[in-house]
Amino acid sequence: MGDRRASVATSELAEPLTVRRGNPDPSHGKHGMLQIVSGSSRRMCDGLRRREVLQIGTLGLGGLQLPALLAARADAANTGRGVKDTSVVLLFLTGGPGQIETFDPKMTAPAEYRSVSGEVSSRIPGVSLGGTFPGLAGLADRLAIVRSFTHDTSDHTQAVEQVMRGGNPIGQTSMGAVAARLGGTSRGRSGMPAHVYLSSQEVDRQFDKERLRLLAAAGAGTLGGQYGPFPVGGDTQLNSDMQLAMTRARLDDRLTINRALDRMNRRIDATGAMRVLDDYQQQALQLVLGTSRSAFDLSQEDPRVVARYDTSRFLTGITGHRPSSLGHQMILARRLCEAGCGFVTIHNAGWDMHGGATQYNMSDGMEKLGRPVDHAVSAFLEDVRDRGLSDRILLIITGEFGRTPRLNDSGGRDHWPRLSTLAFAGGGLRMGQVIGRSTAKAEEPQSDPVTPDQVLGTVLHVLFDLAAVREQADVPRTIVSLMQRSQPIRELL
Repeated sequence: MGDRRASVATSELAEPLTVRRGNPDPSHGKHGMLQIVSGSSRRMCDGLRRREVLQIGTLGLGGLQLPALLAARADAANTGRGVKDTSVVLLFLTGGPGQIETFDPKMTAPAEYRSVSGEVSSRIPGVSLGGTFPGLAGLADRLAIVRSFTHDTSDHTQAVEQVMRGGNPIGQTSMGAVAARLGGTSRGRSGMPAHVYLSSQEVDRQFDKERLRLLAAAGAGTLGGQYGPFPVGGDTQLNSDMQLAMTRARLDDRLTINRALDRMNRRIDATGAMRVLDDYQQQALQLVLGTSRSAFDLSQEDPRVVARYDTSRFLTGITGHRPSSLGHQMILARRLCEAGCGFVTIHNAGWDMHGGATQYNMSDGMEKLGRPVDHAVSAFLEDVRDRGLSDRILLIITGEFGRTPRLNDSGGRDHWPRLSTLAFAGGGLRMGQVIGRSTAKAEEPQSDPVTPDQVLGTVLHVLFDLAAVREQADVPRTIVSLMQRSQPIRELL
């Protein structure tokens, strides 16, 4: 196939806009490379060319091109049979959030076991939360708190993998990747990725290590890179994550690219340019130019709503500090779910609270990290309720494991997988309850143990009509087997 072009001159661009489809290349997938070219090739005083070349290329997912990625997801979904109009947001507290200081304070236990942040009574009669969660305590009727979440892995990397994979022993495949394989692009041709990973650039080296550990665990394994997460944040920004390459590796002035995209978006319908592109190249272009792109843009949100989420007054980090971005991540997750994303993972670092010089102790850690979680999640729960989305979005709060029931000599707690933090909100499930009981010192489940495979089963129940999914001939047998062994938490149904 040769080079096919469509151009149009606009009143805002002295030079024509060109949408160009290049020759297919084996490394680019069968759908080839898509480029958007605007402006002339004149150099400006800063050495940049006014000719702006936007190349919709790889997503950082093993070299797979965006049009091919979208095609693979749609093909896998087989027109989306069995896909519900629901989404999952997984707020993952990396490092291991302590079960006592979050949702199981144990204030009647000896001093070295009870919550160092005290407790606050919740709207569920007889149930209290850790003292840094007053907002969530007031919204506890919209939560389902699990006090018996357990597994057997105390190594950070292995535990992150176990929880992110929902106990799945097959193929190193995360819950989000399974959801993407079964669901594909869930709302029409918007181009919204089915699986997104939200993080922030970390100034603390340990926190950044946690970010990369979680990103690796969110991968698709043997399912293939096309089902892995679309990463936003961290050491790159949205534009570079999407690989919108300019005539140099980075365009220093991000406003230039935004203005160019906006001009193209206003004019492209009049050009007929889209007619020369196949369906998935059109979808890739829509991700950059259309409604899906706008979902990532918080400037289009009501400033009053953004202010409700804002956690920037809280500083995070130990060897270096930055304002907490959790509030912006939570509102972005809500926007992505509204736009059609099926599974969003949010990374929140710093919960490895052993104490000492390089890590928080429990008291400082809960003040630094518990407060912004309380604020951001409370804003999220109120926002989705106000928008009528509570039944359509399931929020999960967890981490790789819990902390030792007894405080250590540094005022911290150490690794403890036998009891871990877990809570749910929304998704059409039964809220306003506590599931399971822990022993008197929060050492292990006393009743109704909940395991990672039950978390995966709950996710699949929320996202899919599993009976319809099982009828699809193209669903791999390994996933069918996984659906059979991963049963949802019965108390939530």
